[in-house]
Amino acid sequence: MSAQPPPLLELSGVHTHIGAYHILHGVDLAVPRGQVTLLLGRNGAGKTTTLRTIMGLWRASQGSVRLAGQDITRLPTPQIALQGVAYVPENMGIFADLTVRENLLLAARGARHAGQMDEARLQWIFGLFPAVEKFWNHPAGKLSGGQKQMVAVARAIVEPRELLIVDEPSKGLAPAIIENMIRAFEQLKAGGVTLLLVEQNLHFARRLGDGVAVMDNGRVVHAGRMAALAADEALQQSLLGLAL
Repeated sequence: MSAQPPPLLELSGVHTHIGAYHILHGVDLAVPRGQVTLLLGRNGAGKTTTLRTIMGLWRASQGSVRLAGQDITRLPTPQIALQGVAYVPENMGIFADLTVRENLLLAARGARHAGQMDEARLQWIFGLFPAVEKFWNHPAGKLSGGQKQMVAVARAIVEPRELLIVDEPSKGLAPAIIENMIRAFEQLKAGGVTLLLVEQNLHFARRLGDGVAVMDNGRVVHAGRMAALAADEALQQSLLGLAL
């Protein structure tokens, strides 16, 4: 058997404190290159803190975060982004007073105006998310929740990314928009993008996930194949308190 390639992203023994609170208690997590990894767990398990620690928004107090073999634990967030990492937070981070076009332009570092944005890439994004094209010149704050989520993901991928991290991409979305988001993530994966998603919608997780890590009380308590977890109701009940 050939050796498994090293993961694109690897957390080893990561602890994170926020003020006086010890949130992460030694997180070990491997995100294989070119796959979709789901991070599941009950509310308050430490999932969002894990994502924010990866991005350097909160500092690990112990342990390491490695991207493609490079230690990024102490790098500032902008430098982590320059390594080809995009992050869509749970609140989406949309600039409400700016148009959809202006939101994407902010993330296109090589462009000073919309005419300098990569037209082929924009057309690809419009194919993934038709609402982005439809509301191109509308204030982003006027869009629905699902449309804002599409804009947030589109902004994250307006430049090529090696790793896309999204916190609860399906939260509050209508079923038809969830299907659209699933297809978009499938296309990104097919194009070689590695994805790490925090998700509460278990249908979404089962459809997309290659691998899964389940968190509880600031630790990863289970890691394996998503298909194996989806097939084992007893394991789902013990880890998540519910069944897929």
